[in-house]
Amino acid sequence: MQNEVLNQRYEFVLLFDVENGNPNGDPDAGNLPRIDAETGVGLVTDVCLKRKIRNYVELAKAGEPGYEIYVREGVVLNQLNKEAFDHHPDIEVKEDKDKLEAKKREDQLKLARWMCAKYFDIRAFGAVMTTGVNCGQVRGPVQLGFARSIDPISPMEATITRMAVTNEKDAEKERTMGRKAFVPYGLYRVEGYVSAPLAQQTGFSRADLELLWTALVQMFEHDRSASRGKMSAQKLVVFEHETALGNAQAHKLFQLVQVRRKQEVSVPRSYQDYEVILGEAPQGVKIVEIL
Repeated sequence: MQNEVLNQRYEFVLLFDVENGNPNGDPDAGNLPRIDAETGVGLVTDVCLKRKIRNYVELAKAGEPGYEIYVREGVVLNQLNKEAFDHHPDIEVKEDKDKLEAKKREDQLKLARWMCAKYFDIRAFGAVMTTGVNCGQVRGPVQLGFARSIDPISPMEATITRMAVTNEKDAEKERTMGRKAFVPYGLYRVEGYVSAPLAQQTGFSRADLELLWTALVQMFEHDRSASRGKMSAQKLVVFEHETALGNAQAHKLFQLVQVRRKQEVSVPRSYQDYEVILGEAPQGVKIVEIL
């Protein structure tokens, strides 16, 4: 059953928080925490969260066949794509000194399927593998939106000092100064989707789905750094449909998860300053609280 390809649709809501840290710095704003300039609401990109999921899977499944990570630090992607061609020496390729590409459509699909079977993140999130060494383009069943904070955040900067210096010309200085950006506290909400029809195309299985839930809960536990402060997954709510096409619209299901600051709290500083209210699921949809 665990190896069975997914045949039900899912949506999910993850609540996570940050305390005295920078959950996702913006390089266009001096690495300050990302923020919606019009509302003051904090943002964390889907790319940032997918990176943490990839890192957790790489730790948890190190060395296991079928759970390698395609997008990782220091890797040349075309070299990984070339492995698919090396594994299928019978495939006829187009003669082009600048590109490596299969002639036949069925061979192109064969290469893409091989990449899906080998790499968890391609199987889950999809990938564009058409740069030079062409293994096709895969649309993944698992998609995330941007995370948004429940309340506006208050990004701050603290001046920090270092007793050592970097360059010889600064050797006479007693210390060097720097700045550290952080959010005192923020509770963030991210919504996600798991498509059964796309899972059928990539081979995303029930075992992969269980690993995804575990990664969402555990990903911050293995991503600690001084800049990120204390980040924690606080609640994961999953909507499980009875069918592959789904039994309710996603946006209406998301509305069933209401997060409110408690009336007596003026400045939230912990998860306990909020309350989470779950509505009743429509027919054909089951609500599962994993965390």
